[in-house]
Amino acid sequence: MRLNLIPTTMLLLVLLQGCAVSIDEHLNIELKQQLLSEMVWVEGGSFSMGSACGTGTISECPAREVSVDGFYIAQYEVTQALFDSVLSGATPYFAGPNMPMNNLSWQQAKYFISQLNLQTGLQFRLPTEAEWEFAAKGGLKSKGYRYSGSDDIDTVGWYVGNSGNKAHAVGLKKPNELGIYDMTGNVGEMVEDAFDTDYYRHGPSHNPVNSIQSTHHLSYKSVRGGSLAYDTDESANYSRDSASQSAVMPDIGLRLVLPAN
Repeated sequence: MRLNLIPTTMLLLVLLQGCAVSIDEHLNIELKQQLLSEMVWVEGGSFSMGSACGTGTISECPAREVSVDGFYIAQYEVTQALFDSVLSGATPYFAGPNMPMNNLSWQQAKYFISQLNLQTGLQFRLPTEAEWEFAAKGGLKSKGYRYSGSDDIDTVGWYVGNSGNKAHAVGLKKPNELGIYDMTGNVGEMVEDAFDTDYYRHGPSHNPVNSIQSTHHLSYKSVRGGSLAYDTDESANYSRDSASQSAVMPDIGLRLVLPAN
């Protein structure tokens, strides 16, 4: 009996290897390698999330100690060139291959990521609010700046004071402490979390994510980073805003995260 098991096992291994080859043939290896080369490692750690009550808005307080596990985050906002390589038919308000993808909803962003994952074999997703804020603040390399990479917003972000009321190509401003661009301004960035003004008061302190799933088109999701149309007091690293998950806005885009595991 043992002798009969050997060729059976070998045949199974051959079949499995054949399946792996078949799956790999359908992957876009060039796209996969390009995306991986632009991911920045964010070592896990603890930080003060939010702002003291009375400093920002009620939805951003109280500031609390939060910890997140390590993750990879994209150096740049998703560009139109990347989006178009995965899905056709996009209608950005501010057009151009190196422009941040804009004029799409949270639902469309989630569908784009699902198709990107099919093409790359990876498990990209939107960042959680906690991951987003930790990365924007520079992670463990943080120097405590108000904006992502500086206390001078003009050096790191496109906002109402310098944007000319339009989006700009990614990567033109200075990066933050981790080498990430445009986390302040340009386009607001969608996250996984549903928007809840009370979540900071009762959410968990480790890897918090308010991932309430809803089929209702008016379900509100959090948006981070301000945008080309926001002023300085709306663009701090802790600032939060929201949009319906079906809303399509010219100043909202997305950034990718890749879990460590």
